[in-house]
Amino acid sequence: MEDNMQIRDKLYIGGEWVASTGNETVEVINATTEEVMGRIPRGTAEDVDRAVKAARAAFPVWSQTPPEERAACLQRIADGLKANSEKIAAVITQEMGMPYRLAQIIQVGLPTTTFASMPGLIKEVLFEEEVGNSLIVREPVGVVACITPWNYPLHQIAAKVAPALAAGCTVILKPSEVAPLNAFLLADIIAEAGLPAGAFNLVSGQGSVVGEALATHPDVDMVSFTGSTRAGRRVSELAAKTVKRVAMELGGKSPNIILDDADLPKAVKDGVGKCFLNSGQTCSALTRMIVPRSRLAEIEELARAAAATWVPGDPFVKGNTLGPLVSADQRETVRSYIRKGIEEGARLITGGDETPEGLEKGYFVRPTIFSDVRSDMTIAQEEIFGPVLAILPYEDEEDAIRIANDTIYGLAGGVWSGDPEHAKRVARRIRTGQVEINGGAFNPLAPFGGYKQSGHGRELGKYGLEEFLEVKALQLP
Repeated sequence: MEDNMQIRDKLYIGGEWVASTGNETVEVINATTEEVMGRIPRGTAEDVDRAVKAARAAFPVWSQTPPEERAACLQRIADGLKANSEKIAAVITQEMGMPYRLAQIIQVGLPTTTFASMPGLIKEVLFEEEVGNSLIVREPVGVVACITPWNYPLHQIAAKVAPALAAGCTVILKPSEVAPLNAFLLADIIAEAGLPAGAFNLVSGQGSVVGEALATHPDVDMVSFTGSTRAGRRVSELAAKTVKRVAMELGGKSPNIILDDADLPKAVKDGVGKCFLNSGQTCSALTRMIVPRSRLAEIEELARAAAATWVPGDPFVKGNTLGPLVSADQRETVRSYIRKGIEEGARLITGGDETPEGLEKGYFVRPTIFSDVRSDMTIAQEEIFGPVLAILPYEDEEDAIRIANDTIYGLAGGVWSGDPEHAKRVARRIRTGQVEINGGAFNPLAPFGGYKQSGHGRELGKYGLEEFLEVKALQLP
């Protein structure tokens, strides 16, 4: 597919497309061609202030809009996403590299589902209940800043913006400057959906400017942030100055325990896929495969065979299953981790830090698997965010659980066993926000979020909507 240069020279504030107060721009790079594919405004702190004022002015109107009317607006947004799905998927594939056919299903399908789920979820929320002589009411938290990443750009936007709007909050969105064009396409759709002016605002730019201005702004009531744990610490530090609510979805180093009674061919193939999806650029990727030492050689062969089915190449070409990484910096980061794994004594069984054959252009990395990885190795502890799998052998079940919990993260995980009840017992002992049982599918209505330094708060489903509500008690005579 040919690139079309996309120039977005305005921000969406107060129901209008307006010029930034600054005159600088950010270039958006096509991850496959390494060429400039678009430009967006490099927003300023003054732009943030304008957006916050617009959101604050819209809050009394939107928060008092009947829930069924808010639901109708959100359904219109879902309809707009569905109608423009091919265009949006193509943009996201160019921005960050996911193969186009998958981008249609995941990068656009999931956010469409999220917006479309809001009318039903609004009906599930108990906005009022009586407890003794008190009337307990749930009200929107206020003005919400949504700061989102590049790896599932529109999905992460929808996971924040849709429930915030459904709850009656007003929103300022700051998308990742690395993959922002999809956010502008969403804003085009929202502009036609009938929301009050200022209910939704878009300010693009650098995290160090726009993100920090939102986190510190005294009229922002809540920050919902997805990104690295390092950046999340910074947002929390800034938000604490005004004691605003913060929801965090941060990094992960998710364990995948394969018990010795599991269907090994099925478990290993699925586990490799859960690590390599989106070129490993997934916070919940199952990047640590924890396996019985007695079956290690067998599992290595299965993993090597599974990795061979992940074919790097142009994400618009059918049959290519592994697109590029998002940027040159990310590619070098991943390659440095591969070199670190070798230096620390992990055994490379496939892949490596060399450029994939025939792919000199584009930010491609070989699908890579290490075995005989120990928990004290860097590649077992730090989030790599690339197609790199670490296989860690265990001695017995207690050892497997110990290894699974031996990181600062706690976002996701998996357990495989021939006995589903046995798998559930092990899963209950893993300190993560989600655990797949025998490859159980991702559920966009189930709560998503982490333990430990993977963050706090939950997104998706009714749990995600409730994050944007305050609780008030009215004491009755």
